[in-house]
Amino acid sequence: MTILDGKKAAAEWCAETARRVAALAAETGRTPRLAAVLVGDDPASETYVNLKAKRCEECGIRSTIVRMDAATTQQQLHDRVRSLNRNSDIDGIIVQLPLPAHLDYKALLEVISPRKDVDGFTPDNIGRLALGMDCLPPATPAGIIELLRRNGISTCGKHVAVIGRSNIVGRPMASLLLQKSSMGDATVTVCHSATRGLDAILRSADIVISAVGRPGLVGAGMVRDGAVVVDVGTTRVSDPSRRSGYRLAGDVDFEAVAPACSYITPVPGGVGPMTIASLLHNTLIAAERRQHR
Repeated sequence: MTILDGKKAAAEWCAETARRVAALAAETGRTPRLAAVLVGDDPASETYVNLKAKRCEECGIRSTIVRMDAATTQQQLHDRVRSLNRNSDIDGIIVQLPLPAHLDYKALLEVISPRKDVDGFTPDNIGRLALGMDCLPPATPAGIIELLRRNGISTCGKHVAVIGRSNIVGRPMASLLLQKSSMGDATVTVCHSATRGLDAILRSADIVISAVGRPGLVGAGMVRDGAVVVDVGTTRVSDPSRRSGYRLAGDVDFEAVAPACSYITPVPGGVGPMTIASLLHNTLIAAERRQHR
């Protein structure tokens, strides 16, 4: 069993991104800039946005955190995003989730410029992905594909079971795996809350990708020998032994499942770092495309 080390792969990817950022700066006299919109004061969101800003700095990408009050209205949020769309010094825009309950994220997706949508969530980018057209792909699915590629794991001809049908991971993950490409050409089964016989489906899969946020969903005996298992789940569970009072738990019972696997991701340290590396790569791509339009 081999650990799919997301920290190592992300560091390598970010180093490559940094070299391209430096080359772009030498050519154009400017570096890419990412704007992260943070609405409210959720501690986890604050931590994650600050981590993204730190990684941007390491890659030579400028970043700006746009903080907005928790009472921000839908119109105020739309107006702020439109101003970022118009700002010629901004290459990428992300809106940190979750938003306060009164805000409609799907409505916001209609406002973010697809060319600056480095999360890859807008209808334009998701639609282009489904059609196999050039786009800015959703960061987490693209990060998973890159993690597999860097570890020499092919998806071609493989049966991949994706657990979860969210617009952020599950659905775009399936679309990427179905692409006619060196890291696509998979046979994909998307499982969800109404799926019957989940155990049997997972045992038939060469690769299992779980992204539902249910700790311990995938347990002993649920994957075939030699399977590749990618755990996207990151749920905070109480742990009085930790100074923070919690630990991050994945969808997969690591200790129970790992012995059967050929490769498996840890939580944390697996998919999470690749998501941020993918986001920075998308920001670079957006900047390069703007320069050469």
